[in-house]
Amino acid sequence: MELPLVVGVDGSPGSLTALDWAVDEAARHDVRLRVLYASLWERYEGRLPPADGPSPETLAEEAVTVAAARRAQQRDPALRVHADTAPEEAVNALVEASRHAFFLVTGPSGRGALAGILLGSVSLAVAGRAHCPVVVVRGDDVAVGGGHGRVLLGVGDAEEAPAAVRFAFREAAARGCEVRALRAWRHPVRQSVDHYPLPSGATLDAEERAGRELDDALRPEAERHPEVVVHAVTVEGAPRKALVEASADADLLVVGAVRRHHGLGLQLGRVSHAALHHARCPVAVVPAP
Repeated sequence: MELPLVVGVDGSPGSLTALDWAVDEAARHDVRLRVLYASLWERYEGRLPPADGPSPETLAEEAVTVAAARRAQQRDPALRVHADTAPEEAVNALVEASRHAFFLVTGPSGRGALAGILLGSVSLAVAGRAHCPVVVVRGDDVAVGGGHGRVLLGVGDAEEAPAAVRFAFREAAARGCEVRALRAWRHPVRQSVDHYPLPSGATLDAEERAGRELDDALRPEAERHPEVVVHAVTVEGAPRKALVEASADADLLVVGAVRRHHGLGLQLGRVSHAALHHARCPVAVVPAP
């Protein structure tokens, strides 16, 4: 059974940008688009309809859904679009939808006072809990519009890398663009003169090891997608900083995430958090199986 690409909308400017991005992405992969609006009003007011018809709140919620579906269909008349409203809190509705999704798309923030400053709580929570890859659409018009011709891939530990690598190569193949794969490494010992690391055998070993690990992680998908041009890069330093800086000329940043089943709070690591908050292009968080 074909899984739909799911996009969460709420009528905010950010969610409309995410909707447009999702329309183009669904067409690119030839999958259905499900437009989902989560509304608690239907739960509270759905017991018995008012005698004089639907409440103003319910009509407003329906208007958001109808307008989003119309916008998607106008952007791509050939696209198969289904729109519905879930009578649930947004995070729960989107996480539940992620169980049966090609992947899930959201905007960076909602309609609150802090919209656009940092990632909204809904998108952050969904990225940490979803059962499928989540793309948070952020960045300038060039990046959102795919103007750079590049997918940026952060290659992390062996546990999280394979799923992220597959996702990145699939995206690059569908877009007809290149992959820039980045793996960060650190100096084993920071002996320095005026804060400049001295070269050493351990340093060279660490750099070479990072290169080998990067090549090993990329090889299966590079062989599966020979049409995709790959630039493999190793950099010394914190991976989150390197990826955020490199996102300035990328159309999509792909990072992996390992599920953590113990303790409270979100399941995302520091690299995913930094990418979601600060990247200058759309970000895909791909959970390891």
